[in-house]
Amino acid sequence: MANKKTILVGAGHMGGALAAGWLANPSDGIRPEDLVILDPSPSDAVQELITKYNLTHIEKLGLSEASGIGMVVLAIKPQMLDKVADGLKLILPPDCTILSILAGTPLKRLAELFGSRPIIRAMPNTPASIGAGITVCVANEAGEAHKQDASKLMQVAGKVEWVEDERLIGPVTAVSGSGPAYVFLLAEALAAAGFSEGLPRDLADKLARETIIGAGALLASDTKTPQELRRAVTSSGGTTQAALDVLMGGGGGLPELVRQAVNAAERRSRKMATESNGR
Repeated sequence: MANKKTILVGAGHMGGALAAGWLANPSDGIRPEDLVILDPSPSDAVQELITKYNLTHIEKLGLSEASGIGMVVLAIKPQMLDKVADGLKLILPPDCTILSILAGTPLKRLAELFGSRPIIRAMPNTPASIGAGITVCVANEAGEAHKQDASKLMQVAGKVEWVEDERLIGPVTAVSGSGPAYVFLLAEALAAAGFSEGLPRDLADKLARETIIGAGALLASDTKTPQELRRAVTSSGGTTQAALDVLMGGGGGLPELVRQAVNAAERRSRKMATESNGR
């Protein structure tokens, strides 16, 4: 993507996080002169980037701005896609890559709107805003060079994985896309449980937060599997075992509940994709 411009369509929370990452790492990201922001009302954070780096900011793409574009990153709300695509598809270079981070919008729908251009669909998650996320990508007939360019851009958000079968994006969404919310709920529930046992609210909140942060760091740095780490902290007949007996008890316990939750999220993801295809 050398000497090609990248246009970021949508400068909200995720789009802004990506832009900040690209600009902070120009050797691996995007030079300020090669980044165009397309958004009539960018977030305050992105407006600061526009001012700081003297970025090109436009509300509508014209032929002059479209010249030399190598990558279009779609970071808008899915319901805005049709309107935005109408203003882009006829003037974008025919060989530019479309990189979409829109939830529930399959490759087929993107191809209907943008034609035979290389199209890549990416599913990041919210830790991407601090560079600690994971993104899973799938492509249509995009070549390896296009995929490498997309990986390079998404790596500012964290790790990047690829799948060949788009049907896997549903489970990906259910596990990593929605997964941070499950962890936040655990922190919320753990703090509430501590409070109900008599801990001061502030201390219960801090213990829950720091325990999850520390456990995550241990999971990241240790070569043991989650199962091995769980067993290492669980002494037979001890307090942890007493708690796990409840969490893993009758009816399948927490593992079964999580399985059902992920299944519900995956089914909703498939339904959203079907609704998008039916437009």
